[in-house]
Amino acid sequence: MKAGSGIPLWIVALLAALCLAVLAWTTFGFVVPFKHETGQAVLDTYFAGYDEAAVFHMQTLLDQNETAAKLLRAMYFGPELIFPALLTALLFLALLKLGPLGAWFGRSHPLVGQAIYLLPFVYGIADYGENISSLIAFGDSPSAGLAAQLLPWMTRLKFASLAISSIVLVRLAIARWLSPGRD
Repeated sequence: MKAGSGIPLWIVALLAALCLAVLAWTTFGFVVPFKHETGQAVLDTYFAGYDEAAVFHMQTLLDQNETAAKLLRAMYFGPELIFPALLTALLFLALLKLGPLGAWFGRSHPLVGQAIYLLPFVYGIADYGENISSLIAFGDSPSAGLAAQLLPWMTRLKFASLAISSIVLVRLAIARWLSPGRD
């Protein structure tokens, strides 16, 4: 029996649809209105990363604009509470669905295979860590300075683990498609 053969494709497709729905909720319900209100994008959308100066600028912006602060807080307690878990589950189940990693990479390295299966969880933890750091950094907490320093690193870790997971998934999908005798 192949790894992942027990996971129906419809479950992976349902998770993908739910991820898209929550992403649309985040984008059209919070990111676009935030940009309209402030003229600036939410820091979570900076794929290339940002530094502490950008966090300080956002803190100042949110101190001056109560509506933007409420939008950002609602985003973290709304769709951003659900999305990391959904995407983590989707990435992990997609990895399982594609089968044993050792077979797709042509050799068996149990430690590397286990580490690859952990990547979606690294993403999920980093995304939740980024959300928590944002709430603390943009709030009135005495730990706001520490959270502001941590925030750019959590974002980098989140996008790095997401990118690596996506690259591995694409490579596994291509290997499965090109492999003779695989379904």
